[in-house]
Amino acid sequence: MKRLRAELILLLRAKVSCAALLVLLAAATLAVAAGLAAQHRQVATIARVIAAHQADLVGVTKTYGKPDSDAGNAAYYTFHLTADPPQPLAFAALGQRDLQPFVLRVRLLGLQAQLHETEAYNPELVLPGPFDWSFVLIYLSPLVLIALLHDLVSSEREAGRLRLLAATPGGVSGVWGRRASLRGGLVLAALLLPLWAGAAVAGASPVGVAMLTLAAALYLTFWLGLSLLVAAIGRRSATNAASLIGLWLVMTLLGPALGAVIIARNHPVGQGMDLSLAQREAVHSAWDIPKDAVMTPFKAKHPEWRDTPPVVGRFHWKWYYAMHEMGDDSVAEAFAAYRASLKARALWTDRLGWLLPAAALQSAAHRLAATDLEAHLAYQDRVGAFHRRLQAFYYPYIFSERPFTKRDFERLPKFAAGSEPTELPRQPFAALGLGALLSLAAAAWALRRTQLDG
Repeated sequence: MKRLRAELILLLRAKVSCAALLVLLAAATLAVAAGLAAQHRQVATIARVIAAHQADLVGVTKTYGKPDSDAGNAAYYTFHLTADPPQPLAFAALGQRDLQPFVLRVRLLGLQAQLHETEAYNPELVLPGPFDWSFVLIYLSPLVLIALLHDLVSSEREAGRLRLLAATPGGVSGVWGRRASLRGGLVLAALLLPLWAGAAVAGASPVGVAMLTLAAALYLTFWLGLSLLVAAIGRRSATNAASLIGLWLVMTLLGPALGAVIIARNHPVGQGMDLSLAQREAVHSAWDIPKDAVMTPFKAKHPEWRDTPPVVGRFHWKWYYAMHEMGDDSVAEAFAAYRASLKARALWTDRLGWLLPAAALQSAAHRLAATDLEAHLAYQDRVGAFHRRLQAFYYPYIFSERPFTKRDFERLPKFAAGSEPTELPRQPFAALGLGALLSLAAAAWALRRTQLDG
């Protein structure tokens, strides 16, 4: 304990080391504050939409909830609110929540035209990415470790103290082990203290916070081992720093960018807006074909309405909603291919984590915070299931031509939000664990060789 205290005093006397730790602590604190603010804005946005939606629903109920009201009108003019509120841990890793819609009002019309109509976003605003705690962890914390550890061995060699340290009890391995552990622990503390404070404010579950803490510890352990490896095999401090900065550029910037390009080329993904347009075209073209061309496949899909009287005249609500459902079915295969391509990209991004710990950490953090692609697709799945509930609710009124009254408005289905994930993302954590183990083993070998060389 005395030796560790002495190492702490030496570290605190180094102005550059103290400044690096303070900058990291400040950056992590600002990132947590920014993440909490973004989370609060999204919650406030959902609350405003809910209030406006309730006011709109009251007006629709007064207009279309009369004793003789037509269910088709009620279904057409009634919007149903779906929302994907941020999970408590989302402040730490905002992920795709600044890109993808988290509030969607749907009607009984074709789902595909509604599901992707808000997909477009400004690429210039998206390019920098969100400034959150995971950004500080992935990009800034390795730089601080590099600043603290790059001259661990070379400074002693340049000062002529290396052979003297080798002659002390425990040798240089014990000295460097204490120094590296102390500096790595301080870097981890500078990251975790703001995270834990933010988690307490957000009400995040201890399990999720513990998992994210473990991911951060594994990621920093990898960089600690890599920094020790370069420090042990290098000869000059400046050369070590340059080498580590080069590795940081490759492993956090160039490598992930190149990997994303390769994944995108091998798994091209179209735009969801294309599905929306294709569905709209199918619906619009149905106005120019015989109504039996719509009702025949619809009744084959829904045999419970097979005995519905045929549609006569220019318009009928049951034909109109059948037309929209058949429009969704016309793009079902394209939608399945679109989703499969998205999931393939996500799978290969996880696999990229075996080579690049930054990619593994990003996957783990976004999964734990429920801000990744999987979480957004799960929200879309819940919207799709809710849309089917709307069909099951409205169709008996429309196809049996039953009136839709104010009491029926009170029975409208309600959308259920998702829950906070508690399952450990196995592949990203396995990749982080393997990277940390290999880097520490390589560092231990290099430090041992340095001690033997004197």
